[in-house]
Amino acid sequence: MTMLLGQVIFWSLFVAVVYVYVGYPLAVFLLARVHRRQVRTGPCEPTVSILIAAYNEEACIACTIENKLALDYPREKLEVIVVSDGSTDRTEEIVRAYTKQGVKLLRQAPRYGKTAALNQAMSRAAGEVLVFSDANSMYEPDALRYLVENFHDPRVGYVTGKLIYVTPQGTTIGDGCSAYMKYENFIRVQETHLGSIVGVDGGIDAIRRSLYRTMKSDQIPDFVLPLRVAEQGYRVVYEPRAILREEANTTSEGEYRMRVRVSLRSLWALKEMRRLLNVTRYGLFSWQLLSHKVLRYQAFALLVLMYLINAALWMSGPLYQLLFILQTLAYALCYVGYQLDRRGRPSAYLTFPYYFALINVAAGHAFFKFLSGRKLVIWTPRAG
Repeated sequence: MTMLLGQVIFWSLFVAVVYVYVGYPLAVFLLARVHRRQVRTGPCEPTVSILIAAYNEEACIACTIENKLALDYPREKLEVIVVSDGSTDRTEEIVRAYTKQGVKLLRQAPRYGKTAALNQAMSRAAGEVLVFSDANSMYEPDALRYLVENFHDPRVGYVTGKLIYVTPQGTTIGDGCSAYMKYENFIRVQETHLGSIVGVDGGIDAIRRSLYRTMKSDQIPDFVLPLRVAEQGYRVVYEPRAILREEANTTSEGEYRMRVRVSLRSLWALKEMRRLLNVTRYGLFSWQLLSHKVLRYQAFALLVLMYLINAALWMSGPLYQLLFILQTLAYALCYVGYQLDRRGRPSAYLTFPYYFALINVAAGHAFFKFLSGRKLVIWTPRAG
């Protein structure tokens, strides 16, 4: 590799990395100022089915059910369906205690994963709108009403709410989750103004029943379903007033496993839905999907290549030496943050670099699993 070619590649990688994390959010922000599409929200009270897939959730399932039954929504228009995915603890016993209040219990055996559980629940649901909740998702009392108000607009087919992580004081991974979600939510606001978002939170989603399509058990519902809705010509929007509170992973191991799982399933979803990258057919949405998801999941490779080529350009002058030193220091801080967290002494100053490194390493791990043909259908909630 000649010195000039190395420099061209390095700066190309640098621009690509900046585009993924800064350029794209800035671009959608600016485009949303000149190409703004309003969501015509308004009074809307369709019948709603809340679907909850649960596996060994005896510690939280009662609180979740009570939370949903207490929502500010006409009780006669609301049903709650819990699908036990082969639970072996007291989950089903606890759910049965709420059957007199109209809660339905379905059992999936043998265990076959969340996606299959949602397919089963959908076949028994009566609501015009289906809402997907995790077994530990706690909604604000008005969350459901704010979600469904968006369906007043006939162009809207899918709505996701705002996830707020509840974390112990000073937990690095928890703080990292919260910071990452603020960044993602900023992008979702801008994407909603443009037309549709390309990523949702699986704990507080709503879809028109007529748009639901049965999924394969290895597909990730909170990515595949909204993509299918967009493919059918409907909007997928973000509703920040519909708030979900959920405990964040508080350990590096738990967060890492979750990120690998989500990344792996998302990569398979992108492969299966790659037709949406046809810009001549799907226009702006194709660019959003490429920028926000495809390139984001490949950012780990851009970062590694940029570092290695920067090292090879050490003799090209002070600028390249400075950039290499800065990159090395950044990765060193990530490692220090990891070690401090392992020893129970997390540093708030290292939250961002540590979490940034964690999600990119997880994306790399998932990518190599994807290349080897690995798929994931079932997992243990909050353990990855």
